[in-house]
Amino acid sequence: MKDITEQLEAIRRRVERADTDEGEGVAVVIRRTYRGEAEDVWDAITSPERLPRWFAPVTGDLREGGTFQVENNAGGDIQRCDPPRLLRLTWGAPNSIVEVTLTAAGSDRTDLEVRHTVPLSVAGSAAGALYVGPGWDQGLLRLAQYLSGEDLGDLTTAENSIEGQEFSRGSIAAWADAVRASTLATEDQTTAAITAATTHFAPNL
Repeated sequence: MKDITEQLEAIRRRVERADTDEGEGVAVVIRRTYRGEAEDVWDAITSPERLPRWFAPVTGDLREGGTFQVENNAGGDIQRCDPPRLLRLTWGAPNSIVEVTLTAAGSDRTDLEVRHTVPLSVAGSAAGALYVGPGWDQGLLRLAQYLSGEDLGDLTTAENSIEGQEFSRGSIAAWADAVRASTLATEDQTTAAITAATTHFAPNL
């Protein structure tokens, strides 16, 4: 892995209020710029053949209106699919919405943004970002490594390695800063979420 600090700083994070069908919600927003045209980045995040190389095997009826299942992770419905710009789907529950947007960022550069929105009743507070944000950071990191030609080997082993957990610990700190900047959670809520996230994502540090 490149310098962990460099990889953490390549990701832009924010936490904000959002509207949902169930009222007030919380959105976790993650953005990173990749080398490559939007068409190739889109293919990497939607192709059943390429997804296992950096993310996980995904099965299902992979089209707008279809369903999907990520191995050992969430499944859901594909609500919108506009290649190579927009993918919107449910993630684990009908009221958990993930929207992925790709935009050109200059010559041979693509911005990828993930926006994950849930009702406040599910998140509890903006501190809920710490339960999902570090996982998305891991995905964006692995996508960057894959697109740069790295052989990632066994993904679970890499994520659970000391280096992978050090990245997650840095990610947790960055998400805690984003939660505090949002002013949408108390310090007690944020501290409790940091503890829970560390236990899950970096248990050996």
